[in-house]
Amino acid sequence: MADPSSYRPAPGSIPDSPGVYRFSDAGGRVIYVGKAKNLRARLSSYFQDLANLHPRTQSMVTTAAKVDWTVVSTEVESLQLEYSWIKEYDPRFNVKYRDDKSYPWLAITLNEEYPRVMVGRGPKKKGVRYFGPYSHAWAIRETVDLLLRVFPMRSCSKGVFNRHRQMGRPCLLGYIGKCAAPCTGQVSQEEHLKIVEDFSAFLSGQTATYVRRLEKEMKAAAAELEYERAAKIRDDLSALDKALAKNAVVLGDGTDTDVVALSEDPLEVAVQIFYVRGGRIRGQRGFIADKADGTARTGDLVSRFIQQMYATETADAVPREILVPVVPDDEAALTEWLSERRGSRVAIRMPQRGDKKDLMETVARNALQTLTMHKTKRASDLTTRNLALEEIQAALELPEAPLRMECYDVSNLQGTEVVASMVVFEDGLPRKSEYRRFVIKGVEGQNDVASIAEVLTRRFKRMLDERVNVPDGEDPTANLIDPETGRAKKFSYVPGLVVVDGGPPQVAAARQAMDELGLGDIPVCGLAKRLEEVWLPDEEDPVIFSRTSEGLYLLQRLRDEAHRFAITHHRSRRSKTMVESVLDDVPGLGEVRRKTLLRHFGSLRKLRGATVDEVAELPGFGRRTAESVVLAVNAAATKADTGRAPSVNTATGEILDDDGPGPAGPPNGENLN
Repeated sequence: MADPSSYRPAPGSIPDSPGVYRFSDAGGRVIYVGKAKNLRARLSSYFQDLANLHPRTQSMVTTAAKVDWTVVSTEVESLQLEYSWIKEYDPRFNVKYRDDKSYPWLAITLNEEYPRVMVGRGPKKKGVRYFGPYSHAWAIRETVDLLLRVFPMRSCSKGVFNRHRQMGRPCLLGYIGKCAAPCTGQVSQEEHLKIVEDFSAFLSGQTATYVRRLEKEMKAAAAELEYERAAKIRDDLSALDKALAKNAVVLGDGTDTDVVALSEDPLEVAVQIFYVRGGRIRGQRGFIADKADGTARTGDLVSRFIQQMYATETADAVPREILVPVVPDDEAALTEWLSERRGSRVAIRMPQRGDKKDLMETVARNALQTLTMHKTKRASDLTTRNLALEEIQAALELPEAPLRMECYDVSNLQGTEVVASMVVFEDGLPRKSEYRRFVIKGVEGQNDVASIAEVLTRRFKRMLDERVNVPDGEDPTANLIDPETGRAKKFSYVPGLVVVDGGPPQVAAARQAMDELGLGDIPVCGLAKRLEEVWLPDEEDPVIFSRTSEGLYLLQRLRDEAHRFAITHHRSRRSKTMVESVLDDVPGLGEVRRKTLLRHFGSLRKLRGATVDEVAELPGFGRRTAESVVLAVNAAATKADTGRAPSVNTATGEILDDDGPGPAGPPNGENLN
């Protein structure tokens, strides 16, 4: 591990000009490439106290042994040079977007004498015009089959084309009118190219112009009493309508745009891009990338994606407009670079309202689904799970692989409504029936360390209470089964590893609580979210997993699930408390009717939206009581909305309000109040 100060450039040697820089390791291999408006300011940020750097940035600067740079005159040049270096050196710490699967393309081979339309996958080739990519190959083939009736261009392979050229007889497609049969000279090369151009224009989104042209030709043919020709054009229009029906209009103004959305977690990012041409979705594509360089801002991820996406595209593949969830800081440089590639003005925008914002939300949902499916596929793989458990065992020096892991997290709002969660993973997968919720009773205010100690004491004391001494010679697992129900007792199983959300203080509290119960043989560790470090009791330094470690990935999933479960419980209790506090001053409203309101409406937000008639319909409520309830709720809302700053959960950093979600459904397992 290198000390960054050993290769830090001398003061004043770094220019304050725009440029591209690269970090190299001791062997001379480039491990990271970046660009900057001001090289001096950017590079200086890497040589600060390591504790202030993102953990993956820490890893990069301690792996490197050298940094050099190249000065350029404009930001556009820095974009181009950065991409060239990334492509040339393939640095391990740069974000590299990769397809989450091989999407099919519709391609037209313009590099052939008689261009051919075909469906394929894989990398793009020069001289071939591509459309898509699309989600399903069968959908493209159906569309092509319809369009060949109107645009009878060649679709056969080179071997079939040459064979029929020698035979002097067209293939079946030529006989049924789905190929103009250039192989036998029924159309000239120029005529076939005109068909190809019309086909390409239609796929590019110029549908309205071509449909209007066909309608005029049909009417003209009918006026000249050429009814057979008019009937053929009518059938062609019907085929085009069917092809267009497969792509619903999403933007009424007929815009050509690419819509980019992201879904990310601390380690990975999923990107979805929808290709909209002529207002219709013509294709989509998904990407997954490891956030290897510690890029935290969404704008930076968007910028990297745009560079990699359009660097190898032809001019006609770059749209007039690119919609993004966040406008990157280097928007001006990106816009200029894209405009140069397209040959005309390109705009990068973040939609604010209307159809484009709705479409952005749809693409974002697809991105979230892509990330979820990727993580699920990764987590469900048996070999991967086994590897993860083995890595955890080796890194934490456990006597055996932790087949059952329990994780605990605490959630509160500035010291109020303190709750905790316990989630269980068995064999690397969630065991939701074993999840538990806790309400902290013996701790005042915001004290996560004491709360962790209380939760673990209650959980493992319950385990000890449920376990009974088994006489010698009897089955030692007999005490795990409830004799009345025949089911496993809720807290009888001993975990192979206890994980707490936090660093050394939380780990020390957990270890002490379990030692006091005589359970010092159960391993304990903590996962600190800021640096993703794994802490062990009585250890000064954390255990550092590899960034690509499946073991670390499994621990993060466990920790994140515990956090989600705790937040859900906290919000549920907070919502109930708010409703109860608002209803305390309503005259004549007792405990029974308050519970009725809670059960029916669930949250303060829903109760605010209720009418007097809706409240009066509840059992035990009259018109006068319903009016009092609605009046009290609206008065509280008016008071709360006047000059009130938003509440912030200091444990998670999230902004909270009193319109939080209503109570969740029944808990998975027992609620330990």
